[in-house]
Amino acid sequence: MRQNFLFMSFLFWYFSLINLVAFSTVGIDKKLAVNQKRRISERNLLFTSVIGGTIGSGLAMLFFKHKTSKISFLWKFFIIGIIQVFLVYFYVIKSK
Repeated sequence: MRQNFLFMSFLFWYFSLINLVAFSTVGIDKKLAVNQKRRISERNLLFTSVIGGTIGSGLAMLFFKHKTSKISFLWKFFIIGIIQVFLVYFYVIKSK
C-alpha cells in the first residue's frame, strides 16, 4: 500500500513538473519568435510532449497562440496525444 502511494506521489510530481516545463518551453519559444531570435527546435518542443508534457504544451499553444497554424506540427502533436491516451487506457484502465 505504501509503495503504491509513493509511486502515485512520484507520478503526480513528475507530471506536474514536466507540464510546467513544457508550458514554459512553448512560452519561451513564442517570445523568441516575436523577438526574431534563435528558436527552440520543434523536435525539443515535441519531446516535452512525448515525455508527458502534452497537457502543458497544449495549454501553452492556446494561451500564447503559438504553433497553432503550423499543420505539420499540429499533426505530430495530436498523434503524440492520441498515443498517450491509448497507453493510459490500455495500461491503467484495462489492467484493473
